[in-house]
Amino acid sequence: MADARGMSRRQVGLGALALGGGLAFASLPADPAAAAAPSRGGGRPALRHGSAREAGLLPGPLRQLVTDAEAFLQPSPEHPWYAGAVLLAGRGRTVALHRPIGMAVRYQAYDEETDTGVEFPPDQQIPMAEDTVFDLASVSKLFTSILAVQQIERGRVELEAPVASYLPDFGRAGKQDVTIRQLLTHTSGFPAWIPLYEVPTYEEKVQRVYDEEPASPPGTAYLYSDLNLISLQLVLEHVTGRRLDVLLREEITEPLGMRRTRYNPPASWKPKIAATEDARKPWSGLDRGLVWGEVHDENAYSLGGVAGHAGVFSDAWDLAVLARTLLDGGVCGRRRILRPESVELMFTDFNTAFPGDEHGLGFELYQHWYMGAMATPRTAGHTGFTGTALVLDPTTDSFLVVLGNSVHPVRSWRSGSAPRVAAANQLARAVPVRPARGRTAWFSGMASAATATLALPALDTSSGAARLSCALWWDTEPKADVLVLESSADCGTTWEPVPFTTRRRGGSAEPHPTGTATGWSGRVWHDLTADLPTAPGLVVRWRYTTDRLYVGRGAYVDGLRVERGHRRLFDESRPADATRLRAEGWSREED
Repeated sequence: MADARGMSRRQVGLGALALGGGLAFASLPADPAAAAAPSRGGGRPALRHGSAREAGLLPGPLRQLVTDAEAFLQPSPEHPWYAGAVLLAGRGRTVALHRPIGMAVRYQAYDEETDTGVEFPPDQQIPMAEDTVFDLASVSKLFTSILAVQQIERGRVELEAPVASYLPDFGRAGKQDVTIRQLLTHTSGFPAWIPLYEVPTYEEKVQRVYDEEPASPPGTAYLYSDLNLISLQLVLEHVTGRRLDVLLREEITEPLGMRRTRYNPPASWKPKIAATEDARKPWSGLDRGLVWGEVHDENAYSLGGVAGHAGVFSDAWDLAVLARTLLDGGVCGRRRILRPESVELMFTDFNTAFPGDEHGLGFELYQHWYMGAMATPRTAGHTGFTGTALVLDPTTDSFLVVLGNSVHPVRSWRSGSAPRVAAANQLARAVPVRPARGRTAWFSGMASAATATLALPALDTSSGAARLSCALWWDTEPKADVLVLESSADCGTTWEPVPFTTRRRGGSAEPHPTGTATGWSGRVWHDLTADLPTAPGLVVRWRYTTDRLYVGRGAYVDGLRVERGHRRLFDESRPADATRLRAEGWSREED
């Protein structure tokens, strides 16, 4: 389901390389590790449970991740964001956090007159468990995208080929030039959403897609649309001769041992599935009552539960297995589902013409509105309308799964993506930054709507030729959150920016003529130099300012030194000098 009709997904949260031209399980596996084991013997499991330290993560932020998530079980601000959730976070092959909170099934109905949920009797409510299965909603699009890239590998589909070359009827209404790539990157021009559930037969629904006119010329705009992945489903089923649910099982879930992932779960799974919405008009397109064990999305439901844009059910561990497989270049144990170069396409931005709407093949990239401080130009993920999210960060080899039932009992109770952002911020914070020198470095923190300053004592630079040097590490929300080097010659009454130059170790020099740093710097240390103004009592400081919405990983400063020729005016490594630094909002942090 599109998160909002006609709006970009980011707003709701307030060259291309072409390669090559349902079964019901009687029971769920008791051991989640079984889901990670390769189908053919000899390979080691993709994942294991372990401690934060074993994962190379800091335990404190992971504990805070759970605390933050539990806060959204309470009114935030008027209603809970979700009735419950399952949280999973890991790095490398270690899952360091796997925690259920709240209830999987709490409400039997929604009372619109009082805007309250009608709860089941306590003995009929079901708490969340580690293996609770969720309707993934639009996270399903990732599976369809992976299946499409598999067919690109095999030469049955070409990335830049017109969709109409596979489905001639698709070319009606001005869509003759829409390509497979444009479906995968939401640049086809399709409108965000149409009510296919109002069309009586499956065949007529397909014809409605074929007849739909683009809202913009193909390739000229980004517009997130479920119709892109529904169309891709039709292509896949045509070129393979298999239904999408069969493709999912045979090409992804069976090879990876993902036994809790499928379309149309059987009735025997219902006690392990999180309930969704009391679906009734006018807020739902269909009158269905409590949706529990069936797909929530109206269009996917009308398509028989199997759709390219929604309909997949899964649990946190299975999604972690998928995340680990992609971070490992498409392989799990001895089973490979994608080539490394294909995975690279999923983490490569094809939408450079549409800044802010970065997109790989199927995966969204660099979206702070739900990836929080995990967001980098290569961080890949997706969200689902029911309250789900998957985030993969190749830079730190970390992954996050947040599965919530946020439309239970009704979709209007939640807005925005705050729980996803909070969880991603804490996982990003849990990845330690090793100081450039010694054991500690100055850290700006990650608070939103905040200003942090780190000031050197007043120095006499009146003789000229004074130079500041230090090591600098920064990763901020681009343009919105800014790190500034500035100086004052009048005891802090007025401040002027100090231009500086940074050099990534082994890289070329990068000038910062405005004295600012913002956005992505590679999450590595840079050597910084700056020529300081002349004044008898010059004060130099770092100032880090964030807006109220999202933050990056923050900024670190280490090894501050001011020299004039061979004379050191200030050296942070000297204890007497270090005590003269004035930090407001910055803290001294160990590796």
